[in-house]
Amino acid sequence: MMQMTRLNKKLRLHYLIQHGVFVILLLLLVILLGYLAAQTRLQWDVSQNARNSLSEASLEILKNLQGPVQVTAYATQQDAQSGDLRKTIADFVALYQRAKPDLSLTFIDPTEQPKLAQEAGIHMNGEMVITFNQRREHLTIINEQAFSNVLMRLARAEDKPVIALSGHGERRLDGNANHDLGEFGKYLRTNGFNSQPLNLALEQDFPANASLLMIASPQVDLLPGEVDKLLNYIDRGGNLLWLVDQESLRGLLPLTEKLRLTLTPGVVVDPRAEQLKAPITFALGASYGRHAITNNFNYITVFPFARQITINENAEWNSVSLVEVAPQGWVETGDLNDEVTFDQAMDVAGPVTVAVALTRNIEDREQRIVVVGSGHFLANTYLGNGHNLDFGINLINWLTGDEELIVIQPRATLDSNLILSESELALIVIGFLIVLPLLFLMSGAIIWWRRRRKYK
Repeated sequence: MMQMTRLNKKLRLHYLIQHGVFVILLLLLVILLGYLAAQTRLQWDVSQNARNSLSEASLEILKNLQGPVQVTAYATQQDAQSGDLRKTIADFVALYQRAKPDLSLTFIDPTEQPKLAQEAGIHMNGEMVITFNQRREHLTIINEQAFSNVLMRLARAEDKPVIALSGHGERRLDGNANHDLGEFGKYLRTNGFNSQPLNLALEQDFPANASLLMIASPQVDLLPGEVDKLLNYIDRGGNLLWLVDQESLRGLLPLTEKLRLTLTPGVVVDPRAEQLKAPITFALGASYGRHAITNNFNYITVFPFARQITINENAEWNSVSLVEVAPQGWVETGDLNDEVTFDQAMDVAGPVTVAVALTRNIEDREQRIVVVGSGHFLANTYLGNGHNLDFGINLINWLTGDEELIVIQPRATLDSNLILSESELALIVIGFLIVLPLLFLMSGAIIWWRRRRKYK
């Protein structure tokens, strides 16, 4: 009996130790899970069009920001129109903080600390000041495109000058006329570029800090001495954006020969534009070559009054056709005032290349050149057509060596409307108003009949 008692005590002690160890391990597991939950955050975006996540382009920009970023939001706790403005800003900035932990956010109430807001140059409630590497930008719009473009500008060590050839009636980057490029010039400045005119008849040479030369549709011939300076600039490895219209080359035929290009006379005709109620001389770009400029660029561009660019085979330049248009169209060499029809003997059948990119290595660096057969596509009148602006910014970014700082496209909101045909609506009506009530009645009748049989 005593032996059984001792055995029971040992078993109880054994079970007690087991239970104690189990409880301790369970507590340790709970503490470990709590620690991991506090240190690790997993999130899945199941929203439509992944609108609660950053795009790949924004994530790429964050990778290029080597160092901390400070965001100071001058916002009150409540706003008459936006409600809890601070929560809106904090939730938005949190998207960037998950990808870049050293991006900090600080709030300052402009009503409680008006002196700080005045010193920072704040003009509205909710305005943010973003600082990186002792450079700062103001932002008044809360969306991914605007915020990422600010980060893109801050990522540049300094503003890059774009030299624009002048003195020959060129399209001006600061001009307001319909044919000028003033609106495009504004976007260049907001993306960290500054434009400087250059008259080769007055200047001895190109500025030493020139990252890019732009020739935008001169209207009078360049002097032979100016052409020589331009060709020397190309020989030294200068980058170039050349916008060419269907008129005369204005003395720049030697430049086409140096680049091994042929610019076909005539205007591209695209019947697809006419189907979209646009002039037939508006070539629609939707087919793009494989290149850094057009990587993930799946948008329509419009090239009014474009001319064909043909790449001649050569070993000096690496050439890529950037944009092909008018697969069912042609290059019209006749008078556009007459009835426009394809003449097999005179016209050139599509598809037609209207933009090319060229590269070559000079002194251990890559020289980059883009030629576009339409100066109109970036003009004030046509810049808003399709995604011409985005394509133009991508051209500049690549030409200046910043192809990783691509344009952030605004994310489209997908159509969530449910459109049903008459037959589908009829099936829904029959199902909900007739079939389902009958099923409920039948199930009720069966249950009643079974219960009645059971109690008889």
